[in-house]
Amino acid sequence: MLQKGDKKLINSWAFYDWANSVYSLVIATAVFPLYYSAVTKDQVVNFLWMEWEHPDTLYSYALSFSFLVVAFISPILSGIADYTGSKKKFMRFFCTLGSLSVMSLYFFDSIETVWIGIVFTILASIGFWASLVFYNAYLPEIAHPDQQDRASAKGFIFGYIGSVILLIINLLLIQMPDLFGITASQASKISFVMVGLWWLGFAQITFRKLPNNVHNRKPEKDYIWKGFRELKIVAKQVVENPTLKRFLISFFLLSVGVQTIILLATIFGSSELGLAAIDLIITVLLIQIVAIFGAFLFSRISEMKGNIMALKITIFIWMIVCFCAFLLHKELPNVAIYFYALGGILGLVLGAIQSLARSTYSKLLPETQDHATYFSFYDVTEKIAIVLGTLVYGFLYAMTDSMQWSVLSLALFFLAAFVVLSTMKKTKYVQ
Repeated sequence: MLQKGDKKLINSWAFYDWANSVYSLVIATAVFPLYYSAVTKDQVVNFLWMEWEHPDTLYSYALSFSFLVVAFISPILSGIADYTGSKKKFMRFFCTLGSLSVMSLYFFDSIETVWIGIVFTILASIGFWASLVFYNAYLPEIAHPDQQDRASAKGFIFGYIGSVILLIINLLLIQMPDLFGITASQASKISFVMVGLWWLGFAQITFRKLPNNVHNRKPEKDYIWKGFRELKIVAKQVVENPTLKRFLISFFLLSVGVQTIILLATIFGSSELGLAAIDLIITVLLIQIVAIFGAFLFSRISEMKGNIMALKITIFIWMIVCFCAFLLHKELPNVAIYFYALGGILGLVLGAIQSLARSTYSKLLPETQDHATYFSFYDVTEKIAIVLGTLVYGFLYAMTDSMQWSVLSLALFFLAAFVVLSTMKKTKYVQ
C-alpha cells in the first residue's frame, strides 16, 4: 500500500477529477441542457401526473431535488463510512450509480421518454455529488498539510484538462454528424454514453490505488446507529471550533455566488445577452482552459502569501466579475467579445477558489479519523448555498425582469465572505 504523501498516491487520487469532471462540463453545463431544451421545446411535458408547460422549470426542480437528497444523505452515510472504515466502497457505489445513470440518458429521445431524462438526471447528479464527499475526504489522508494545496489544485487541473478533451470530441460528433454517419440527435446521445464510460473507466485508476479502512476500524453490528453517533460527535466539534465554524460560514457565502454563477452563466448569456449557442460553448471552453492555469497559479500564491490571502484575492476578483456582468447588455456593441473576456477572468478564479477552499478546509481539520463526516458538512454547506443562490437569483429576476440585478446581488455574498474570512485567526498550516 502506498504511504501518505507518496506522489503516485496523490496523482491517483487527483485522477478521479479527470474521471468525473466530464459529468459537470458535458452533462450539467454544455451538451445535455441544450439537448433537453431541444427535445422539449414548445412541448407540454407530463411528469408525476402533472402537466409542465415550461419543461426547463421541471429540469431545474429535478436538479434542486438531487442537491437536497445529497445534503440529507451525505452526513448520515459519511458517519457510517467513517465508523466502518468504508469510504472507498461508498465512493465506488456513487461513482457507479452516477456513470450508469449518465449512460441511461441515451434512451431519452422524445417527449414520451422525458421521464427517463428527469429520473436519470436526478440519479446522475446524486451519484456525482455524493461521490465527491468521499473523494474530498481522502485529501487529508493521502497528502500532508504542506502538500494539500498542490494536491487539490492538481485534481482540478486534471479535471479541467480531461473534461475539455472529451467536450471537444463530443462537439466534433455533434457539429459534424454526417462525417460519422449519424444524426445530430444520435451524436448527443452517444456523447452521454461516452461520458459515463469515461467516468467509470478512468475512476478505476483511482480505486486501484486509494487505501480502504486506513485506520483499521472493526465495526460492531449496530454500525448504522454508531454512524449516527459519529455524526453527532463531529457536529458538536464543528460548532465548538470557532476557526472551522467561521471558515464554513465564509465558504457558504462564497459558494452562493460561485455555484449560482456556474449553474446560470450560460442562461445569462443566452437569455439576457442574446448570445448564440456557439458563443456560449466557446466561452465554456475558454473558462475551462484558463481555469487550468488559475488553479496552478493560485496554489503557488497560497504557498507564498498563505491560503487566506490567496482566497481573499480570488473573492475580490469574483466581485469584479459580478460588477462587470451587471454592466453588460445585449445592445452593447461586440457584447460577445466582452462576454469572452469576462469568461477568461472567471476561469482564472474558478478552479482557484474551489481548489483553495477544499485544501484550506482540509488543513483546518483537527486530528481525526472522521474525515468523511467532516467533509459531509463541507458538502452540505455547498448544497444549501446552491439552493439559496438559485432562489435569490430567480426571485430578483422575477421582481426586476432582468438578470443583471440578480448577478449584482451575488457580489454582496462575495463581499460578506471576504469580511468573514478577514476575521479568521491564522493557524499552523493556514496563514
